[in-house]
Amino acid sequence: MRNLRGAIVGYGFIAEKGHAPAYRATEKAGLGLEIVAIADGCPARRDKAAQDFPGARIYTDHATLLSREVELDFVDVSTPPSSHAEVSIAALERGLHVLCEKPLATSFADAARMAAHASRVGRVLLPCHNYKHAPVVRAVDSALASGVIGEVQLVTMQTFRNTHARGTAEWRPDWRRERAIAGGGIGMDHGPHTFYLAFDWLGAYPTSITAKTSALSGRDTEDNLSCTITFPHALVNAHLTWTAGVRRVIYTLHGPRGAIVVEDDDVQITLSHQQAGGGIEWETVRQSVSSSWMDASHVSWFSSLLEQFALTIERNEYVSKETTDAVRSIELIEAAYASAARNSIDVPLGQARPQAVTVGPMLALEQG
Repeated sequence: MRNLRGAIVGYGFIAEKGHAPAYRATEKAGLGLEIVAIADGCPARRDKAAQDFPGARIYTDHATLLSREVELDFVDVSTPPSSHAEVSIAALERGLHVLCEKPLATSFADAARMAAHASRVGRVLLPCHNYKHAPVVRAVDSALASGVIGEVQLVTMQTFRNTHARGTAEWRPDWRRERAIAGGGIGMDHGPHTFYLAFDWLGAYPTSITAKTSALSGRDTEDNLSCTITFPHALVNAHLTWTAGVRRVIYTLHGPRGAIVVEDDDVQITLSHQQAGGGIEWETVRQSVSSSWMDASHVSWFSSLLEQFALTIERNEYVSKETTDAVRSIELIEAAYASAARNSIDVPLGQARPQAVTVGPMLALEQG
């Protein structure tokens, strides 16, 4: 695979602490992804970008970058969510592949439009689903693939944070608490991670959701989101919070033969064995899978994600399952907000979701 020249648009915390070191690591490994340009609207962040990438050309905005950089292959969209659709579509229009931070967009309509656009122009649109690259998540995937607990029937997913993730000091460090910029609160911030993992573990998309939110801070974004999601053959109960007394993720997956429990880096698999006399014997195996959950930059996860991005480009997987999952997660978040606003009614899914149509190597998404 030839070397690919890329640009980063938005040089905030995750670009500096997660993406940038991942690009440097993959460059040393010979992956062939080189950052040649960076755009950011904040002067201090442009200065930092120039320090981190001395050879890169620095711009004040994505439009100027795209107009002047004539030899680009891809754009890494790391701006706050409200501009993901605008920047991504502009890059796709230039014929560039796009790696986009989560959430893919702040509305289902924009997310579907982005995916449909990528399909039409024949360029990759890959969301940053970095949790899939956590070693502990891969351990769960392997256990499920082995069939050790049987078909998953129930999943609980808890994401505990004691506050929202703050951005850089130089530009609106609390932008995640501004709906106009973030699109929502903890649901929009951590909902994508929760939901795309659920899609994978259940091998399906949901049919309905009921949800409740609360904003303890008095801001216009929620601190807590609790929901029950109905899948064709299972239920998912999720709770996401910025008001916890601890930083932790706890996932449980239950099947007819046992359960998998994840608590940060610890994985516990419990299996039931039917005894001849009719009783049940329980067998529990525990292991620690180092995944650096406490490190919010997740550099190693992003390094693996960049490898996936390069491979997706090589295979011409313009709108892959990852992209579809990202669109579906935004649909689910919107439905959760709609449910919470109407006294937690059960909101059906799929009535307005994009219809997936296979077109050669692409998965095109068109509005249904």
